Amino acid sequence: MAMMKVGDAISHILKREGVEWVIGYPVNHILEHAAKIDVRPIIVRQERIGLHMADAVSRVTSGKKIGVFAMQHGPGTENAYGGVAQAYSESIPILVLPMGYARRIAWVERNYNASVSMRSITKSAEPITSAKEIPNIMRRAFQQLRSGRGGPVLVEIPTDLWGEECDPDSYVSPSTIRTGTDMEAVREAAKRLVAAKRPVLYAGQGVHWAEAWGELKELAELLAIPVTTSLEGKSAFNEHHPLSLGSGGLAIPQSVRTFLDKSDLILGIGCSLSETNFGVKMPAGANIIHATLDPADINKDVPVSLGIVGDARIVLRALLDEVIKLHGKSPKDAKSVAAEIKAVNEPWMAKWMPKLTSNDAPLNPYRVLWELQKTVDIDNTIITHDAGSPRDQLSPFWKSTTPLSYIGWGKTTQLGAGLGFAMGAKLAKPDKLCINVWGDAAIGFTGMDFETAVRERIPILSILLNNFSMAIELKVMPVSTEKYRSTDISGDYAAMARAFGGYGERIEQPGDIVAAIKRGIEATKKGQPALLEFITCKETEVSRIG
Repeated sequence: MAMMKVGDAISHILKREGVEWVIGYPVNHILEHAAKIDVRPIIVRQERIGLHMADAVSRVTSGKKIGVFAMQHGPGTENAYGGVAQAYSESIPILVLPMGYARRIAWVERNYNASVSMRSITKSAEPITSAKEIPNIMRRAFQQLRSGRGGPVLVEIPTDLWGEECDPDSYVSPSTIRTGTDMEAVREAAKRLVAAKRPVLYAGQGVHWAEAWGELKELAELLAIPVTTSLEGKSAFNEHHPLSLGSGGLAIPQSVRTFLDKSDLILGIGCSLSETNFGVKMPAGANIIHATLDPADINKDVPVSLGIVGDARIVLRALLDEVIKLHGKSPKDAKSVAAEIKAVNEPWMAKWMPKLTSNDAPLNPYRVLWELQKTVDIDNTIITHDAGSPRDQLSPFWKSTTPLSYIGWGKTTQLGAGLGFAMGAKLAKPDKLCINVWGDAAIGFTGMDFETAVRERIPILSILLNNFSMAIELKVMPVSTEKYRSTDISGDYAAMARAFGGYGERIEQPGDIVAAIKRGIEATKKGQPALLEFITCKETEVSRIG
């Protein structure tokens, strides 16, 4: 028996579970205890950014590495609420380790009790009340993190517990549980897919978690079915594939709207089909087969004709087997389907090319993002966006080619989240170019944490679209109204980046865009975080269709 103090015991369990980083904001003693056994502590400027980093670690590894965040009790847990809520809304498994008030006063009003207040935004929230229970509590936590629908799991550590001891050797590491499926429902789904004249595959992030990219592609090609994805599912299907419709949320390509509206059957796989302000709307009266991990999502927002519960890879593999038994090959011509997709997309792209290739100054943000896409090595890039304009200007036009190369989000639209996502992605995938696209409103929320990227040696590329205004708000607010003068904001953020020790450059002319992007990429290769500040016009048009 190897008795250890609480901090050492929890840290050894984390290391056994493959945790490489504990991201946090002190004081939380786990940070020091983890460092003693070479689990790297990363200290952020504010709690929310640290949670977004942990979120991205889990996302870009399909949960093989679990992101961990630790914070102090009281104000630390209060400040962390938004980041935990976002991970919950996006179904991301992260381990949250707040300190808690001493056990004798933890339940006294008005002390902030994380295991109580965050219970509605976590899969489970459990305080440690006895050191000897730590192996059991941590086993329950990691089983929750590795099973079923994702979400944050919280283990609260009271401040008076650190001096107590437990035996971490009694900890049993839980395995990942994959949910099987109802073969009768799968056989019925296969019959309907084969019989459908205009089916569409709608893939969500469950395809990423199940690593079912190959099965999705195989089914699409077998039946010549066009594919679209949710924002969270973007990059699950190569968007240069002839059967790709693209992806989007509030802003979408024309092909997504057209093919969904004309479909006679939609197979939603690995998605919740939740109705949000930032998701693709299913057509009214659509014939939908919904295959997902969480039965609570079926018929929750959208009525469906057939529900299937199961891991996306298991369901897709079973569907493939049943489809092959029925006929083995699609009667539809994949080339004709691809030609129809192209015929729909070409006039839509022609409409947008003036913005995507604009030579105006101030710069059009669409031109900046268009040049970015053509300059980077797409296959070796992970990109994410911030809320509002960056999301809606990027998602319809950026073509992802490899799985887990796009961190799409938007349900809670927390400004500034993209910076943490990019840093977390870079930790987990150091050989990738990791980019966040944000605006001047978002940098006001989390810009100080660019210093974290410098200090912690996390060389990301930040693309800042600065129009000195919350331009997207101008579309819904009367510009002349006095009270909306607060939308006018400014700053020299390239200078800020340089002051922090990063690479910073301001770009104002269209002819300078590509060279600046190349210089920024080169800085990241040398280990230096880079911030490219593009001075843009107040662009408010987005591709909202239907």
